[in-house]
Amino acid sequence: MVVDDHPMWREAVARDLTEAGHRVVASCGEGRQAIRVVDAARPDVVVLDLQLPDISGVEVIRGLLAARPEVRVLMLSASGEQQGVLDAVKAGATGYLLKSAALTEFLAAVRRTAKGEPVFTPGLAGLVLGEYRRLAAVRERAVAGSPDAAPRLTDRETEVLRLVAKGMSYKQIAERLGLSHRTVQNHVQNTLGKLQLHNRVELTRYAIERGLDG
Repeated sequence: MVVDDHPMWREAVARDLTEAGHRVVASCGEGRQAIRVVDAARPDVVVLDLQLPDISGVEVIRGLLAARPEVRVLMLSASGEQQGVLDAVKAGATGYLLKSAALTEFLAAVRRTAKGEPVFTPGLAGLVLGEYRRLAAVRERAVAGSPDAAPRLTDRETEVLRLVAKGMSYKQIAERLGLSHRTVQNHVQNTLGKLQLHNRVELTRYAIERGLDG
């Protein structure tokens, strides 16, 4: 699904994706519209502009993931402003690419995003990694200063966390464990709360840092 308020740009992106063999299931010019149609359109990847006329791209990310948690969001923006990038990633964006990227770079980013791989325009990756390291250090200091602060996950929560770290969707996890989609989603939400994380991207990084993706 392509979400951008500039019709010519939106059509060009959709055309490039189609010519590359991808199926564009929806095209939207406003954030609220994208949130309304995402569940019916069932996209694997949403290519999303950060600046939209009705609501911010960050709000759209949250709305998309609330409606369809397994969707992957690739930001495609003219702005590489530091706070905008970090806010998008914290909200749940899998990747962030500038509109100045070459077509080959964009198409490769879409394919990697579909696999759940974080993708960033060169220069932005270091910014995001530095922020996550800072947040990880803050969490470690908080835990070290308070023995009772260490989160305790149930065996099932840990099992779900391992599968999230492997890049599996909620649907795949549900099928693997013989659970409902809603039950898996509840386990993830409980784990996010216990670990004081905000979204699946942060949860995946947490799990990988602790070797749970093996």
